[in-house]
Amino acid sequence: MSSSQAYRDGLARYAIPSERAFGVPMGSIQALAKRLGRDHELAAALWGSAWYEARLLASYLDDPAWVTPAQMDRWSRDFDNWAVCDTVCFALFDRSPHAWRKIEQWAPRRDEYVKRAAFALLASKTVHDKQADDALFLHGLELIETHADDERNFVKKAVNWALRSIGKRNRVLHNAAVAVATRLSASEQPAPRWIGKDALRELNSASVLGRLAKRAA
Repeated sequence: MSSSQAYRDGLARYAIPSERAFGVPMGSIQALAKRLGRDHELAAALWGSAWYEARLLASYLDDPAWVTPAQMDRWSRDFDNWAVCDTVCFALFDRSPHAWRKIEQWAPRRDEYVKRAAFALLASKTVHDKQADDALFLHGLELIETHADDERNFVKKAVNWALRSIGKRNRVLHNAAVAVATRLSASEQPAPRWIGKDALRELNSASVLGRLAKRAA
């Protein structure tokens, strides 16, 4: 009832497959999720339907406390576009107690969207995990530097996202992220060079430096 053919047709512009999509805007999905509330069993059924919007809705309905490592692996293998991958990581998986272990496990994977999920999850952690120790993100920077040579578009963009996000968390992590970005920017390989240069533009911007100064004060 909330679908739009025009919206469905527009998904292709964002590299989102539309074969199993109704064409429902994200705002409508989020509003429905608020009305329904947390429901682990319903989330599992929605995910199993394999419809694009149903999987987005599942990420808002599932309870992070009920999410198991096996479920995270199972869902990650179903990722077939960046939008579902990122929404699941940002709205659900990053609140799971298993998130840090999955970042470590998924980063070396060859599957494009599973690997993207590792870095989308890392980026999401910078926003939602207020209590996480800096050491966890410093290790995340090591993973970023190790895997920055992946040329695939949806992987390198997630690596870049994680690098920028870590660098905006606090001054200590900013300094560490800038150091990583500087090394990457000097690479002879195009993927790490782009990741590093793009991250440096944001991390050295007046807006980011100003926010970090306010936090430190």
